[in-house]
Amino acid sequence: RLPRHAAILSIGIGFLNLLPIPILDGGHLLFYAYEAVARRPVAAKIQEAGYRVGLALLAGLMLFATWNDLQNLNLFKFLGGLA
Repeated sequence: RLPRHAAILSIGIGFLNLLPIPILDGGHLLFYAYEAVARRPVAAKIQEAGYRVGLALLAGLMLFATWNDLQNLNLFKFLGGLA
């Protein structure tokens, strides 16, 4: 049972990593695809901006997931009851 859960988690992380967000591997593939079509590399400023946006998107996704998990655990109601 544990190997199955580990495999499902690994596959899920792999799919997440292939999203076309510049800081992930899928973002690198997106830049490589652009280079193949345009026959020139992506400008450094565009790559830097893409990495910053990608990092912000990932940070936002992590904050949203954490917030959602804490709400599902009713942690805020529990902490409010202590006051």
